[in-house]
Amino acid sequence: MEEINDIAFRLLCKKAGAGLTYTPLSSPLNSKTLILEDKPILQIFATSTKGIKEFMKKYDKKVSGWDFNLGCPSDLAKKHGFGAYLTDLKIIESIVKEMRANTKKSLSIKIRKSLLAYECLKIAEKYCDIIAIHPRTRAQGYAGEPDLEWAKEFKSKSKIPVIYSGSVNENNAKELLKTFDYVMIGRAAIGHPEIFAKLTNNKRFKKSFRDYMKLAEKHKLPFRQIKFQAMQFTKGERGSRKLRDSMYRLQTIEEISQVF
Repeated sequence: MEEINDIAFRLLCKKAGAGLTYTPLSSPLNSKTLILEDKPILQIFATSTKGIKEFMKKYDKKVSGWDFNLGCPSDLAKKHGFGAYLTDLKIIESIVKEMRANTKKSLSIKIRKSLLAYECLKIAEKYCDIIAIHPRTRAQGYAGEPDLEWAKEFKSKSKIPVIYSGSVNENNAKELLKTFDYVMIGRAAIGHPEIFAKLTNNKRFKKSFRDYMKLAEKHKLPFRQIKFQAMQFTKGERGSRKLRDSMYRLQTIEEISQVF
């Protein structure tokens, strides 16, 4: 998740009990150095094979696996034709084929409910170890209910393991795991890394923004990022809206620390 999945937050989620973490979307053409201490799945977006070989060679030893994202519905994805807006199957297959040629680690694609979903499944079955599905359409974005029946039908036709994504939370995760091989938790974890502790019965983990701050300072994350995460961590707390309003004015790490 863009903005949310910084290295400090990912490390905190792993400490809580998350089995795997995913990076935000990264372009193979981006020269910025990625921090991968959590050994995540490195999630890329692309519209061609340009730069993929070099990018994967740079990071393959530092990750648990790779994911090609074909599910992002953002305006930026629309503008540049990646994510859920990349619909050329020949280009999709060329990218996945290139990724497969450059790693022996787990490779996946992530898709949404669409008319091309089963064509993408054929490509995934040819090159990938796993496929992740989000049963909302591109037009839905993250609104409305995910189509669980569509997801179950898709799972029944897949020859490779399926990760289910879409409004997964602590109340439905275990039930979904009766049908799907894995579940992916996204928005339910924003500001609440303890969700993984609840699902894995990790009683030693206690939610603490101070723990996030220590990790953020260790990895030299910018103040604006720490402040952004601080505001997410207030959600669900008593008087959180008033607290967030007051936090807009904070200008130092010390002030954020005092709040918590």
